[in-house]
Amino acid sequence: MAEQIYYEDVSLESEIPPLTKRPTTRQLVMWAGASGDYYAIHYDKDFAQSKGLPGVIVHGQLAAAFLGQLITDWIGKQGSLKKFSCSYRGMNFPNETIVCRGKVSKKYIEDGEHYIECSIWAENVKGEKTVTGKAIVALPVKS
Repeated sequence: MAEQIYYEDVSLESEIPPLTKRPTTRQLVMWAGASGDYYAIHYDKDFAQSKGLPGVIVHGQLAAAFLGQLITDWIGKQGSLKKFSCSYRGMNFPNETIVCRGKVSKKYIEDGEHYIECSIWAENVKGEKTVTGKAIVALPVKS
């Protein structure tokens, strides 16, 4: 986890330090067990191909979880994740790099809380955005 970031440290259009992941088929099996998503396109190559896919694909929710890690790592222990949403736009494949990125889109203070709104996304090896979303966090202020 990175050093604590404060509201004053963040400016509009600031980029969140990227998080790189390379999920394996083993991780997909572990995710299936944890999430209960045993749809065969995530572990059975032949089944996935019978559905028109090039092979096994990464669970969309796993890629979204990586985006959650991107945000929670960035905000530090004193930050708080308030809202998080994602949409699935494309596919990721096991043993390929997924780069999670984000950018600050809004800063505001409401009811004494210091909020940061971020656009977040995951990119596949082609640079395509496969998962897009939004996160709203509350950050501490410097004393």
